[in-house]
Amino acid sequence: MDPVIYRWLSDCLAPKRATLEEATIAPYSSYTFHSKHSFQEEREQALRDYKVTIEYKHLKSHAPGGVYLIPALHDLRHFYGIIFVRRGPFTNGIFKFELTLSPEYNDNNQHPRIAFSSSVYNPHVHYESGELDIKSAYPRWDPSRHYLVTVLTFLKKIFYAKSFEDAKANAEARELATKYPAEFRQKVDACVLASQKQVFQNDETSTAQFSEEELSHRVLLDLLKQNIKDPTAASKQVILSMIEKASNV
Repeated sequence: MDPVIYRWLSDCLAPKRATLEEATIAPYSSYTFHSKHSFQEEREQALRDYKVTIEYKHLKSHAPGGVYLIPALHDLRHFYGIIFVRRGPFTNGIFKFELTLSPEYNDNNQHPRIAFSSSVYNPHVHYESGELDIKSAYPRWDPSRHYLVTVLTFLKKIFYAKSFEDAKANAEARELATKYPAEFRQKVDACVLASQKQVFQNDETSTAQFSEEELSHRVLLDLLKQNIKDPTAASKQVILSMIEKASNV
């Protein structure tokens, strides 16, 4: 065979032999790459999960008054909550909600999600879904500045707000609140009454289960925290008055 033709054939066949060699090496290289990649992802996720536990622990001493949050049994990123409203147009409202965090929570712009299971007529809450409009209040979620306590403070704020010009979730409720306050108050009174009736309708999967006795205890504890800075200085009459208020929930 002509040497030139032989070299040409050898060059043509060489890539095929190289491919076979690469095929024996590729699985190991691919495995090594994916193992490193998976390890890095698992490490990052573990760090995010750890930050969630730290934030929840922080809530025990820094949660806004009247707001309670309980983690789900089998999901680190799912919580059941309730808020007791003591002043303002939503006075005596008892509103249940669920708070959900995405797996990427603690990355930039990974907002928490809060949806009320109680009916809430509020300009900051989508009427049909019950979802709290967090993104309008915090267009950019910064994990170095925003935490669970941030969103729970905003949740409480919407029930004590005196104006709703910046609210976007429920346009009808915003219009009534600004132009027809009497009609808005009627709607609010109806949702407060409904929240009280619904409070003992417990979801079987929820970790926030309430009985009448337990609810009275929680309300009494909330009243004591809000109104008595020094328990030793409280008179018997003041304590009895708060017990009566808690019993009338």
